Amino acid sequence: MTELYLVRHGQTEENAANILQGHLPGHLSGEGIAQVVDLSHELEHVHFDALLCSDLKRCVDTATILNVPHGLTPQYTPLLRERDWGPFTGMNILKARTILDDRAEPTGAMFIRAITFLQDVVTRYPESRLLVVSHGLFCRVIQAASLNKTIRDIPRMDNAEVRILKLIPPFRFTARQEEAEASAN
Repeated sequence: MTELYLVRHGQTEENAANILQGHLPGHLSGEGIAQVVDLSHELEHVHFDALLCSDLKRCVDTATILNVPHGLTPQYTPLLRERDWGPFTGMNILKARTILDDRAEPTGAMFIRAITFLQDVVTRYPESRLLVVSHGLFCRVIQAASLNKTIRDIPRMDNAEVRILKLIPPFRFTARQEEAEASAN
């Protein structure tokens, strides 16, 4: 079994301002730093075999704080990045929702990234416990792919929330047909 402690980064200034961040770096707010410090205390006695992290600043900063009691060598990967919102990046979320179109990264492409990530970790880290730091929507995609569900089936994650995924062989990671169809439209 490969066990993932899947963490959404701490609150950013952009989260607080309702900005659609996508691939922007993001800057942890004071509240976000406090959230991550609290989570670090909760996880300080959990043994992790590796720390995997999105290469975007808000996750790197979150992972740095979480890693203080563990001293692991972080492994940064673009596979764990948030959805690429394309031209909608940096917009107010409420405004962007009214005009989103197919110029954003398709849902199917996010599932491919999630499945690629999951297949990689179960191959490289069998019988391991991993600390994984990513983004709100992409954490939901990882969970959906691992559980054969849709994104809508997975509740939103709060900032600095952790969810534990137990990946038990045989592994079958999927993008549900509804997600594939939604990304084709």
